[in-house]
Amino acid sequence: MIMSGKFKNSKTIGNIAIGFGILFSGLLNMTAAVDTLQETGVFDSLFASLGNNPLIGYLTGATVAFILQSSSATIGILQAFSASGRLTFNAVYAVIAGVYLGDCVTTAIVCSIGSNADSKRVGIVNILYNLAKTVLVFAGIFLFRKMGLLDNIWFETGNPGRIANANSIFNLACAILLLPLTGVFESSARRIVKDEPSASNKYSEKLEALSPAFFSTPALALRSCYNVLLTMVEVSRENLTKACRLLVVYDEKTAQQIREEEDNIDLMADRVSSYLAELAPKLTAEQHAAIVNQYYKVVVEFERLGDYAMNIAETAGDLDRRNIQLSDMAVSELDVLEDLLNQILNFTDLAFRRRDVEAAYNIEPLEEVVDDLVDAMRKNHLKRLASGKCTVTAGADFMDLLHDMERISDTCSNVGLATISRVHPEIENHTHDYMQRLHTGEDETFNEKYRSAYDEYFARLRTAIRENDHPEDQTEPLKEL
Repeated sequence: MIMSGKFKNSKTIGNIAIGFGILFSGLLNMTAAVDTLQETGVFDSLFASLGNNPLIGYLTGATVAFILQSSSATIGILQAFSASGRLTFNAVYAVIAGVYLGDCVTTAIVCSIGSNADSKRVGIVNILYNLAKTVLVFAGIFLFRKMGLLDNIWFETGNPGRIANANSIFNLACAILLLPLTGVFESSARRIVKDEPSASNKYSEKLEALSPAFFSTPALALRSCYNVLLTMVEVSRENLTKACRLLVVYDEKTAQQIREEEDNIDLMADRVSSYLAELAPKLTAEQHAAIVNQYYKVVVEFERLGDYAMNIAETAGDLDRRNIQLSDMAVSELDVLEDLLNQILNFTDLAFRRRDVEAAYNIEPLEEVVDDLVDAMRKNHLKRLASGKCTVTAGADFMDLLHDMERISDTCSNVGLATISRVHPEIENHTHDYMQRLHTGEDETFNEKYRSAYDEYFARLRTAIRENDHPEDQTEPLKEL
């Protein structure tokens, strides 16, 4: 089934089947190994002592489970011993109760190594729960023994089935009885393990989800990356919005917020890039490799969006420090360009968030219109410079803004192309040909979207010119494709 099964989930079913096979083969081997002990008197005296002294049985179970780091394996060994016919119920229950403690101590140690306070509390809660469980088991056995309810099975020889049933009953009964005490366990763990003072930022939870523990389950690992990347998109867009507002009314507090969020964007980009580098060699499925390939591409682009927001904020700060204001004409032109960029960013967000190919297809024609708008605005600016309606100092900052906004659309174009390549892998190695076909007018759908956006935004640009009483400023007509 694993090597040649063709039906759905055949490999999974085969893995389950072979897992059970290995489990029971191990139990049979352990049973055969302990059969030789029946010939010695040591074996009989050992189990007799366990039945007479529950404490020894309890410590034995805890020690073996701690060494093996597995309660299941310890129960399996106990079942193997029971096949010899020398193990009775009065010796079994104490060993089972000890297994719970031994296994949870190992878990607590693992949770405490190089972990935060919450991880350590998980280990503490596990210990408290299992201690309470062993108390309940001993208390229940004591009461039922006094009531005479266990007389028929107390000295009865155990077998693997009865041991499994006893273990199941202990676990289920204790889980039900201790469920109301979960709040007590939590508060106790918080008192034992105090919160560690740390300078964690608001995105610590998402960053901590980039854990190597998920490498064995690629879907979870990739989901953690997706969540961080989505956060990068949202934060970058918010920074871009704030930065553009600073061009109208500068506020140092807002500028500081942008700087702080830019540091967070850089941190998230570094963590995702490192995580993807560690995850990639462990992937075997083609679909997972395709996702990693897309994430490698977009993480750089999302970081660049944050960089451009920072550039715009710094330009706004430079204008404010020199007490320079952009002309009404320049602000009106930038408003038109900003609206177009917001539309592109909306499509970019949708393309990545939902792997929406239609949204990705809408990005490139709008990006081409951005290029045309920027060219027209540069020419208008040069005319204003020539007529003395703009200063060279303010003009340099205006040109920088146009450059950053044009780069924003280019970045969104790259994200859209990465989305399209993931859905249509045949484009992956021919992206240059694909883009050339679009820009040379060979795709009529692209042409229609371009013409529609060009007409809309150049009409708005002409309206802005008329409203600012600069009839001599002209924009280029619709170019032929």
